[in-house]
Amino acid sequence: MIVPAASPGTTENLELESTMTEDAVKNPDTTGLILSGGGARGAYQVGVLSAIADLLPDSSSNPFPVIVGTSAGAINAVSLACGALHFREAVRRLSSVWRSFHTDQVYRSDWPGVLRQASRFLGHSVFGIGKQVPVALLDSSPLAGLLERELDFSGIAAALRQRQLRAIAVTAFGYESAEAVTFYQGHAAIDPWLRHRRVGVPTRLGIPHLLASTAIPLVFEPVKINREYFGDGAVRQTAPISPALHLGATRVLVVGVSGNPVDDQSEAAPTLRPTGASPSLAQISGHMLNSTFIDNVESDIELLERLNLLGQLVPAEQRKRAYGLTPVEVLVISPSQPLDRIAARHRKELPAAMRLFLRGPGGTREGGGGLLSYLLFEPGYCSDLIELGYQDAMAKQAELRAFLRLEKPGQRSQQASPSAHSASAVSGER
Repeated sequence: MIVPAASPGTTENLELESTMTEDAVKNPDTTGLILSGGGARGAYQVGVLSAIADLLPDSSSNPFPVIVGTSAGAINAVSLACGALHFREAVRRLSSVWRSFHTDQVYRSDWPGVLRQASRFLGHSVFGIGKQVPVALLDSSPLAGLLERELDFSGIAAALRQRQLRAIAVTAFGYESAEAVTFYQGHAAIDPWLRHRRVGVPTRLGIPHLLASTAIPLVFEPVKINREYFGDGAVRQTAPISPALHLGATRVLVVGVSGNPVDDQSEAAPTLRPTGASPSLAQISGHMLNSTFIDNVESDIELLERLNLLGQLVPAEQRKRAYGLTPVEVLVISPSQPLDRIAARHRKELPAAMRLFLRGPGGTREGGGGLLSYLLFEPGYCSDLIELGYQDAMAKQAELRAFLRLEKPGQRSQQASPSAHSASAVSGER
């Protein structure tokens, strides 16, 4: 599969990489799950996973041998991997955690915590006070405690031994190397990879990898792993689908968190018209976060769709013999409603200190829901996102059944044709 490695319009943005390991070739039906980043938006992914759990037969095992996550998606991904031997139970526990989420379980949202961290950030940024002060607006130390209580990493090794899991991976961004580093735990047959600004590193996953992958720049503190500080994996992740293919996936389900589906022209998703008003800091921040968490995923998917069309022009045998290209089926599920508007309806759920903290930059006013949608770890908002994810997945259940090979023999031809967000692309050197 060819993916962008630089900005559009440059000759460097197409890069050929090897994706198929020997084991994957022997087992050409390996399903990968890609969970992208997005802070509190990750609740949407739990709804999609809940729908999948309901669609699976009672006797079904883990449907995703390869699981890859970034940012909040990394937490969801590792949670599934830890419980891969009991997929439905893992999804149920994940849903329970997200539905009972409170902001203070993720970052300090009390008055002393918010004021202390903000003053330290300003003192370091403006006046250079304290060399060891973390470059972060919020203190995410509560998240480490939550992860330690909820995750049993020994489940990953058990699932690998019983071949219910091929690999689990999380991506983080190295601030010194400027590389997107995918830390993975998987079968020995998987080879590490090195590409331009992207590497795959085998390791035993732990809490630090999750904290690093979820460390939104300037919002949460970077995490030191070995000799380098890492932040949110969505930063400069130019090819978010690539790690799953390196790990042996031959088809991938991508669960996104974009709330602005490009194929939705209904009245439910009207086009926003300029009002001439100056954008607030929260609006600007929201768009910057969207560009970090969403745009690369959507660009990679769009390129897959184009490659599918190009691949059809080359005979299958010639394509495989001359270019080493093999089909990669991709199905995408993303929110059918703008998540920033849902967040705006729940803004009063934020603790008082955080409401005041976000009021200045306009995070609690109209148009500030973008930033809010990433930070609102509260039950009402998260539950609404879970319900939306469940409904969106069930709306595509025919495609999901076909993708996961759940349909009865002879039934596949009767399935609905894939939507604009489904693609069968080609995979070669990635």
